[in-house]
Amino acid sequence: MIRPSVRFLSAAALAVLVLSSVCGLAQTQVPAAPTAQPSAPAPAQAPVFPTPDPANFTAASPTKDQVNAFLQVSWGYDENRVWQVEAIQKTKVEGVSKVVVDVADKANSAQSGQITFFTMPDGKHLISSDQVIAFGDHPFADVRAIMQQRADGPYRGAASKDFEIVEFADFQCPHCKEAQANMDKLLVDFPKARIVFENYPLESIHPQAALAAAYGLCVAKMSGSTTFFQFASSVFDGQDGLGTADGAALTLNSSATKAGLEPAKVAACAATPEIKAQVEAGVKLAQDVDLYQVPTLFVNGRQVPANIEYATLKKIVAYQAKIDGVAGQ
Repeated sequence: MIRPSVRFLSAAALAVLVLSSVCGLAQTQVPAAPTAQPSAPAPAQAPVFPTPDPANFTAASPTKDQVNAFLQVSWGYDENRVWQVEAIQKTKVEGVSKVVVDVADKANSAQSGQITFFTMPDGKHLISSDQVIAFGDHPFADVRAIMQQRADGPYRGAASKDFEIVEFADFQCPHCKEAQANMDKLLVDFPKARIVFENYPLESIHPQAALAAAYGLCVAKMSGSTTFFQFASSVFDGQDGLGTADGAALTLNSSATKAGLEPAKVAACAATPEIKAQVEAGVKLAQDVDLYQVPTLFVNGRQVPANIEYATLKKIVAYQAKIDGVAGQ
């Protein structure tokens, strides 16, 4: 995890404040490495923010309370992070405000920096870096509703959608394979969560991913979610075989057999227009919520990289359950 001393946080970092390895349609900007610390650093000191200048608060909206509420939802899972709203200023565009926030590590004033974003006239969105993301007291509510309505993939855990973790993955993505260890831990630590698997095959970089997704949907259709996850585990284990068309056929047929199904029947199902349409629907769902990389989770609508350090992931999931008033564990 990169602390907010990095002063050019991306929009995703603003909302999630974690960086991870991903398979994506475009390269993710990686901040430069921080300057090396001296061999014998001075003792850490708690951060002291400068007193905000009232002259820097020229915009009527958003209010400081609204910005703090948004940041509390976004950052409250980290007990070491502290911040102060430094400025909320009018811009040349009516209704667009510039927001400046000082951010620091509570235990180490050297880990500090400043972020800037622009809130939109609708009061529900902000622009940071090159992305538009949700803003407000409940920034994840709209995406949560979309997931409850449209994320209909195989699932483990609870039948209820009150506490829902939706995983978007690509069977040919190596980082998605690595993320499965985190998914297994989430299943144990949050037994009241519904954990859904949604296919997001990135065909431009993973040519066999769509076929693997189609096989998986057929396995779930023919034998249910439990069998699907057996199949998925086998495919991820044999992921190297998906590198070629012939290797993919062997890997997917073998995984179907291990799941107790007849490979020929699964292959025939995977070739049908109905299943291809379901694969495309999963891609469309991802794109409709502005997702362009995997592995990614939506925790009650909150976007979180799936393969971050598990201790951090568990904190975020538990925190989201708490602020949504649902029983996560």
